[in-house]
Amino acid sequence: MRYVYGLSSALLLGGAAISLMTGIPAGAQVAQNDDQVMNRVVPREGAPASFADLTEQLQPAVVNIATRQRVEVSRNPFAGTPFAELFNRRRGGTQPQTREAQSLGSGFIISADGFVVTNNHVISPPNSNATLEEITVTMPDGTEYEAELVGSDAASDLAVLKINADRSFPFVTFGDSSAARVGDWVVAIGNPFGLGGTVTSGIVSAIQRTTGQGGAYDRYIQTDASINRGNSGGPLFDMRGNVIGINNAIFSPSGGSVGIGFAIPAETAAPIVRQLMAGEEIERGFLGVGLQPMDDDLADSLGLQRNRGELVQSVQEDSAAEAAGLRPGDIITEINNREVTADQTVSIIVGNLDPGTRIPMKVLRDGNQLELTATLGKRPTEEELMRSQQVFDPDAETPMDPDASDGNVEEKLGLQVITMTPQIRNSLGVGEETNGLVIAAVDPNSDAGRKGLRRGDIILSANYEAVDTIEALNAQIAAAEEDGRDAVLLRIKRRGQPARFLPVRLR
Repeated sequence: MRYVYGLSSALLLGGAAISLMTGIPAGAQVAQNDDQVMNRVVPREGAPASFADLTEQLQPAVVNIATRQRVEVSRNPFAGTPFAELFNRRRGGTQPQTREAQSLGSGFIISADGFVVTNNHVISPPNSNATLEEITVTMPDGTEYEAELVGSDAASDLAVLKINADRSFPFVTFGDSSAARVGDWVVAIGNPFGLGGTVTSGIVSAIQRTTGQGGAYDRYIQTDASINRGNSGGPLFDMRGNVIGINNAIFSPSGGSVGIGFAIPAETAAPIVRQLMAGEEIERGFLGVGLQPMDDDLADSLGLQRNRGELVQSVQEDSAAEAAGLRPGDIITEINNREVTADQTVSIIVGNLDPGTRIPMKVLRDGNQLELTATLGKRPTEEELMRSQQVFDPDAETPMDPDASDGNVEEKLGLQVITMTPQIRNSLGVGEETNGLVIAAVDPNSDAGRKGLRRGDIILSANYEAVDTIEALNAQIAAAEEDGRDAVLLRIKRRGQPARFLPVRLR
């Protein structure tokens, strides 16, 4: 179960405006004001006498999901320190130790041939060194089946499995979550804390709830039906027995249910699930900007109305935003003919459009309104986005990373290098005119290490040839070896110093 923290106090105080009349029956209070009430709605009888019949029909299609993962753990006691390589050489190398990890969650069958929907975080190994080895699906009657991963999508936190069995399964179907109303009854079935087949009920507390976590899918059905660890991936049913949500996260200062749960709406999940079942790649539009939501202080400093627009903090190179002419400091007030608000962010609008879509934008710049048009690019994977957003600290004492090998460059020069990004440029304090490869780590036993090269140095050229890519540097290493030379002439740029040439011997 994912936990959502940092929600605004409005989530916790949403009922503060209700005043309770003491000493006066509710019906009497209404009767006294009948002459002031127009078109009064008299609700049907509230809760059903029992959820038993509905549960009996739905529960056979809700399953427990368990995974087994293999995690590699280094046996080197100096792992992550400069002494790790020396220890390995003296011991003749150490093989990593493996251990098992497990996870539990919920899911539901959506077809007679055994396709199962769950959350991606239920089956995705939480550790980068972990490998998913086995998925077991347990039916309500205790029967276990092996399942295989058909497809997953980290951005929406959805995954589809297929049960390996030649039989017909009970299944449920997606409903219309857009028709859900605040106050509607809902039922959640899942596997909280490993207690399979647990049924809880509640109401829809809010629709299209944003949690402030950002992204294209930060819109949920909020419910007070009890949801706990292990409910992830389980269904949220309406009273017709349709799945209108997939239980995904809770707000919990304590770690347990406090009556604030979040489910991915069926209208969001169903199209993605269909694509995953068909083996299709999930493609989303991408603008390529860093944004800051509008708040009171920001709006006052700009003389703007609150909750309208988002401030562009950064623009990625070679992105749709750069091509459209967006600049840092611009305020996007409207995109694709939809006003940008706290509940309708740029990320939500753009992330639900296809790459190649042309979208109009209204932008405030220096107090003037501009109209721009962008052609959306393709959104990178979540891993690529995380790497691009990582802050590069040139002063960090970072040893060589065996899992981030640069292959030939590391072997021949004793260096691990990475390509330049706008974020790294900002960290190093260099302008856009500076291009090259950035040294991420140096082997202290190499000639490069002995000559003082360090993390954060920029390799501008090798053998007088510009090197903007690792392939270009490898090509110059190969050229030196082909010519019978034992060293490569690098041109190095260090912060606050002029560039200089430095010969580095090959290993």
